[in-house]
Amino acid sequence: MTSKDGSNGETYRAAGVDIEAGDALVEAIKPLAKATARAGVLGGIGGFGALFDPRAAGFADPILVATTDGVGTKLRLAIDTGIHDTVGIDLVAMCVNDLVVQGAEPLFFLDYFATGRLDPAIAARVIAGIAEGCRQVGCALTGGETAEMPGMYGAGDYDLAGFAVGAAERGRLLPEGVSPGDILLGLPSTGVHSNGFSLVRRIIDAGGIGLDMPAPFAPEQTLGAALMAPTALYVRPVLSLARAGLLRAAAHITGGGLPGNLPRVLPEGTAAMIDRAWPVPPVFAWLARTGNVAPEEMLRVFNCGIGMVLVVRPADEAAALDLLAGAGVVAHHLGRITAGDGAPAVTIGPADTLFA
Repeated sequence: MTSKDGSNGETYRAAGVDIEAGDALVEAIKPLAKATARAGVLGGIGGFGALFDPRAAGFADPILVATTDGVGTKLRLAIDTGIHDTVGIDLVAMCVNDLVVQGAEPLFFLDYFATGRLDPAIAARVIAGIAEGCRQVGCALTGGETAEMPGMYGAGDYDLAGFAVGAAERGRLLPEGVSPGDILLGLPSTGVHSNGFSLVRRIIDAGGIGLDMPAPFAPEQTLGAALMAPTALYVRPVLSLARAGLLRAAAHITGGGLPGNLPRVLPEGTAAMIDRAWPVPPVFAWLARTGNVAPEEMLRVFNCGIGMVLVVRPADEAAALDLLAGAGVVAHHLGRITAGDGAPAVTIGPADTLFA
C-alpha cells in the first residue's frame, strides 16, 4: 500500500490529520498572541500550559475568577456566510463579560478550535478575531488548542470554545449590597449578540429570505452581515464604574434574557421592576414580526437591545451616567430594585410595546 505522501503504509495525513498544517497555523498566530501581551504573562504561546503571575499584574490579594463559553449556532451563520472574522470577538465577549460582572479584570484567555479538516486560512481569521477581542479588553491570549478530527465534523464546519481567567482584589467582588431603591441602568447591545440563533435560523428558514439578501431591518447590509455583528465588550465601562465605587451589581444579558439573568445578581427578598421602555434595535422587531414571536418569548430568548444591566445606588446614578458618557457609552434608566417575597424576580412593564 502506498499512502498519499508516497510512502508505504498508512499515515496520519492519509487519515485526515495534517500535522504540518497545524504547526503552520501555530506559527501564523504567534504574532497575534504576542500583540495581546500584558503585565503578568510569563512565557509565550506554544508551551504545554499558560503561566500568569497576578501580583505582576498589580494585584495584592487576588481572587481568581474563571469562565468558559461558546457562541452557539451563530457559528452556523459564520460558516454559511463565510464571515469568520468576528466570531472570535463574540467568543471573547461571551467569556469576559461574565467575568467583569463579578468585578474581575480579565487577565488571560485560551481558545479551543475543532474542525474535521483544518483550513489554516479560515482558522487564522477566526483566531485573529479572538486576538482582537482580547486586545480590546486588555486580556492576553496565552494559548489554546487546535483539534483536527476527521469524521467528527462536516466539510467546512468547525466549533469554538473559550476560557477566560480574571482576578479581583479580595473584598471587591460583585454583587455587593444590592437593596430596594437601587437604580437599574441598561447598556445597549450591538444586536442579537451570541444567543438565540437557533430561533433566528428557524425564522430565516420559515421566511424564505437568503443570508445574501438585503436585511429587511438594515437594507444597506446583507442579512448575514447584519446578524453577524459581534457581541459588545462591556469590560472597560463596567470596570471603571466598579473601581470608582459606583457599582453594586451587573448582569450580562445572554440566553434567558432579562428575566433569566437579572435575578442571578439579586439577593433573596428583592425584585427588579423594569418600568421604562428603551430603544430596541430593529432586528428584534423584525424577528418578532417575521416569526410571530410573542413579546414574552422575545424577552426570554434575546437581549432585545440591553446587553448589560447595572445596579447603582440612587445617589450614584448621575455620577455613573457621567462616567459612562465620558467613555462614549449611552446608558438607559430601566427601573429600580424593589422589595420582593422570596426568590428574586423581574417584572417588565412595557413588554407589549417594545416590538411595535
